[in-house]
Amino acid sequence: MPKLLLPFAVNTNNQADRYDLKELLERLPAEFRAVCEKNPHLGTYLTMLPLGEIGIPEYRTKLSRADNEKEKKNFIYPVADQVFIHILSSTDGDRDNYIPIEPGMGQDMGKIMDEVEERLLNMSGELDEAETDEAKKVALLKCLTKILNVRSNGYVPPANGRVYVTPEQMETLKYLLIRDKLGLGVLEPLIKDTHIEDISCSGVGQIFVEHKIFKSLKAAITFETHEDLDEFVLRLSEHIKIPVTLRKPIVDATLPDGSRINIVFGRDISRRGSNFTIRKFADTPLSILELIEFGSLSYEMAAYLSLVIEEGMNVFVVGETASGKTTLLNALTTFIQANKKIVSIEDTPELQVPHANWLREVAKAASHGEAQVTMFDLLKAALRQRPNWILIGEIRGEEGNIAFGAMQTGHSVMSTFHASSVEKVIQRITGTPINVPKTHVDNLNVVVCQNAVRLANGKMARRATSISEIVNYDSQTDSFNYIEVFRWNPATDTFEFIGNKNSYLLEDKIAIRRGIPPDKKWQIYSLVSKRAKILERLHKEKGVTNFYELLKIIAQAQQEGLF
Repeated sequence: MPKLLLPFAVNTNNQADRYDLKELLERLPAEFRAVCEKNPHLGTYLTMLPLGEIGIPEYRTKLSRADNEKEKKNFIYPVADQVFIHILSSTDGDRDNYIPIEPGMGQDMGKIMDEVEERLLNMSGELDEAETDEAKKVALLKCLTKILNVRSNGYVPPANGRVYVTPEQMETLKYLLIRDKLGLGVLEPLIKDTHIEDISCSGVGQIFVEHKIFKSLKAAITFETHEDLDEFVLRLSEHIKIPVTLRKPIVDATLPDGSRINIVFGRDISRRGSNFTIRKFADTPLSILELIEFGSLSYEMAAYLSLVIEEGMNVFVVGETASGKTTLLNALTTFIQANKKIVSIEDTPELQVPHANWLREVAKAASHGEAQVTMFDLLKAALRQRPNWILIGEIRGEEGNIAFGAMQTGHSVMSTFHASSVEKVIQRITGTPINVPKTHVDNLNVVVCQNAVRLANGKMARRATSISEIVNYDSQTDSFNYIEVFRWNPATDTFEFIGNKNSYLLEDKIAIRRGIPPDKKWQIYSLVSKRAKILERLHKEKGVTNFYELLKIIAQAQQEGLF
């Protein structure tokens, strides 16, 4: 099983006794002290730290982007009931440290856990009767009360079928058993942490995480042997009810919270040993205003895209892996009018559409004699469901041809696409296996290039580096004409509206659809400016950031003709 490998030498100079803990608590700010008093394991953890070297950690109830600007990071923040995370700067110039703090830290619970596990085996009938997670939790705690006797003087050898524990050990056992039996074991704090985007185990060694604030971090969770890692991976696959085997060593699945997991089992195909990756699923998607706050795009770009989407233009968000394509696509759905019918098609459910009339279709691999349902199958079916919008998680193959067919028949389509530029998009969609005829490519109206970039200060960030309009295909020169409307300036980390007074879509399509006479088509640019100011006012003056709140406000404003 994995172990917690702390990135510092644990204090042994009587730091954990009652007097020193009390003295330490008195030095803490009132809020931090109250949290430690409610969660004794957090106070115990603080006494384990080399405080003379790193100082007392700062307690945060909520992290901010500014926390990542500090050269030395030493923060503790809560992620769930009884669970905290410590972010600590690295001393070796490597990734900073991500340390889960849970009940039981500083306690040797191995012997007691073994005793409890053995007795639970004899009570499996009671546990098997429970069907839902909540029922299983109740049944597990009920069994635990039958196994344990609480006494103040601590653990003694089992007698009369009972295991004697202290009150603190009792609370720790409750937490650990629920975590291990109903959750993902040592990964549970990482799953609970809404700041985590990706969890990666590359084989024997430490686990790595991608954090929304602190970026790449190394977790204090490590697998010391291949046997430990294989055992954990097998249990992980059984938990998601798709067991891996040597005959079927690769598994893709979805966790109950919607997160995507990929498992590769065994050293035959992975030389560093079994590995797994979990791509987290956020309960509430980031809104377009939050992305603006993070610097991903500008208010003008959002205003332009709101017009494009409102008029049913077809949009691809393109970029490399982990560049933020799906995040941006999700955020853009708030600009789809609230009364529209939407069908989303994905191989793994990631899109979160806030509209009431939303059909969510997910591809299914063949298993246990059941037929396979592909993205191609779902897209063909979607055309018979009369949607106003079709959202495709990612176009990779022959379903791309059907998508362009849908565009030709008047369906509005948005999708993500794996490519680094407009040129690469065109190359891929006209090549094998997508094979869209060149004369059909201009059905795609807008390409948003989303990339992970390095800023002038050396830090990585996600930016919409360009927005381009596809105009047409010239058969005589066998070339495509497109206009770049927005461009990211890496020197200043700002966005330039280079298509101002030169937008094909705004002037020749959207202005006409909105009833603006040809001799006054320049008015459309004033509308972009007006919408940009409205979005900025909502954000900066009204404090609106929530994805669902923004949809509600925009829907009402559209209905009243204000947006």
